[in-house]
Amino acid sequence: MPNIKSAKKRVKVAAAKTAANKSVTSALKTNIKKANAAIEANAADKEQAVRVAIKKIDQAAAKGILKKNTASRKKSSLARKLNASA
Repeated sequence: MPNIKSAKKRVKVAAAKTAANKSVTSALKTNIKKANAAIEANAADKEQAVRVAIKKIDQAAAKGILKKNTASRKKSSLARKLNASA
């Protein structure tokens, strides 16, 4: 455990940011899984599920949680699966 005041603060800040990033990442993974499941099951709301997942991917990329190319790759993958299932 740090002794210096600023180092103590950095530990708290890092923990808070880690928790926030983990929350966003978890929600992102959940939405991608829901979209993939909807596509596999050929559900009526599969377009809506993909739209929500793509929005979450864009939000994660904007916050710096995902790199730009990673976000593009994930969106492209979802779009290809959706179009192939149509």
